[in-house]
Amino acid sequence: MLNRRYLRIKTMQTLYSYFQQDKPDIAFYEKELFKSLDKIYDLYIYVLVLFTDMHHTALLVTEENKNKRLPTKEDLDPNLRFIDNVVLTHLTHSSELKTEVLNRKISWQSDFDLVRKLYAELRTTDLYKNYMASTNPSAKEDKQFLISVATEFLYEHDLLNHLFEEKNIHWADDTYGAFSMVSRTFENFTGSLKLVPLYKDAEDDTQFISTLFRKTIAGDKEYDKIIDDKTKNWELERIAAMDVLLMKMAIAEFLHVNNVPVKVSLNEYIDISKEYSTPNSKTFINGVLDKIIADLKHDNKIQKTGRGLMEGK
Repeated sequence: MLNRRYLRIKTMQTLYSYFQQDKPDIAFYEKELFKSLDKIYDLYIYVLVLFTDMHHTALLVTEENKNKRLPTKEDLDPNLRFIDNVVLTHLTHSSELKTEVLNRKISWQSDFDLVRKLYAELRTTDLYKNYMASTNPSAKEDKQFLISVATEFLYEHDLLNHLFEEKNIHWADDTYGAFSMVSRTFENFTGSLKLVPLYKDAEDDTQFISTLFRKTIAGDKEYDKIIDDKTKNWELERIAAMDVLLMKMAIAEFLHVNNVPVKVSLNEYIDISKEYSTPNSKTFINGVLDKIIADLKHDNKIQKTGRGLMEGK
């Protein structure tokens, strides 16, 4: 499932595109935002199916080797550790996964050469060799191996990432979220395997996204004035556009998302700026937002609800 930081980033990306247009349609961009989030789930399913297809490939290779004209002893009596991986076996037979595959029309059939290539490469790695040589197989070791395959082998594989980017240009930024969900799927295995949902709480998270998106747009001019007031020595045009956008989103969150503490929101936008804006942005944004928070609290404009969320005056 996607965490709130990831939801903020996807909202930020859509808002950035929105504000580049002369007369953008809010409803259209909001729909595109939710569509882009759902596409991350497509990527998650693609990666899970890649594991099942590598499992299928292992079975094919084993049979091919047995049917060689002059099979070796190893061909006739192969190490089945990978094929018998209990987590992988459950994944391959998962009716829940099969349903998602059908609904989302996901298949590796046209790219099966890459699947075989990835499996062949995997077999040459120390990760695979050490796993296959283990003398005490366990479900814990099985799932840790699959997590390592996902995070250490597949996640940064150039050919795989190139293919994903060809399928969806936005997936270049979405692999982290999708692979995190894959790892969590394996980690959660306790004798049965269940897919993780896209959202931790679908109703709460979709409301958070919609509120953040729409309130940032609705308060655009007002937030310009608030930021301008705290950056007297700067003209807004001279401030990095991404810094301005992140500060506007933060203000919208302070004012309109009443179940997230101000400190949490502040820290999230500072962290996001480290990755998506300039090297000095984190210090600049922190300084400006600290002043804005003080004013908003003084004017009693920040209203948080829920245990532990009440803001001090």
